[in-house]
Amino acid sequence: MQISPSRPRPASKHLVLLVDDHPIVRQGLTELINRQKHLRVCGEAETGPEALEKMRQLTPDLAIIDITLKNTNGLQLIQELKEQYPRVPLLALSMHDERLYAERVLRAGARGYIMKQEASHKILQAIACVLDGGIFVSETIKKRLLEQVVDGPVKTSVLDRLSNRELEIFQRIGDGFSTRQIARALNLSVKTIEAYRENLKQKLHLQTGSELLRQAIRWNRGNGVMEGGSGGEGGGGREEG
Repeated sequence: MQISPSRPRPASKHLVLLVDDHPIVRQGLTELINRQKHLRVCGEAETGPEALEKMRQLTPDLAIIDITLKNTNGLQLIQELKEQYPRVPLLALSMHDERLYAERVLRAGARGYIMKQEASHKILQAIACVLDGGIFVSETIKKRLLEQVVDGPVKTSVLDRLSNRELEIFQRIGDGFSTRQIARALNLSVKTIEAYRENLKQKLHLQTGSELLRQAIRWNRGNGVMEGGSGGEGGGGREEG
């Protein structure tokens, strides 16, 4: 049963749904967006199921989605929203390196990708572009996409080899989650996560769980996109699996 919005929609305002599991981020975005003459935040969501429900209830003109959500694969959520609400443009907002995520996000169905570190005017520019029917990415990503049209796909990071699920697990390892915690968060078995860990070590040319943990932490802290495995690098760290 379709639920209509509880209040009439102001003709001059575009309604924006925010999907992010950090209240402080939602608060900042809400203040930024609501200061604009033609924009208004109509609702917020912290999880994938909540986002789907709010989309159904509020019928926004745009959804801004963090691709790193608790218990939710942001890329999968974008795919689901695109399938169920194909006319609502989606803008991905993330703290992670655009060189790794921007193309994945566009393939999933979003109309743009912007990093949380960008200035406020850039975020507003991205919102305006997507609402106008355009695609928003940085100049760096535009150049990369055009080069791929001419020269074919170019792998700039070893992490490009990972599937969306593998990348999600790699990220959670870097956030300090144990194998059991990742399994619970993703509703998968411990054995399945252990198998993913082995695949990650193989694809990233890492020898031990300690190396995998160090590389994941290094990437999550924003120390650059991995250019290759450590190849047997020694040192500390807790090995798991």
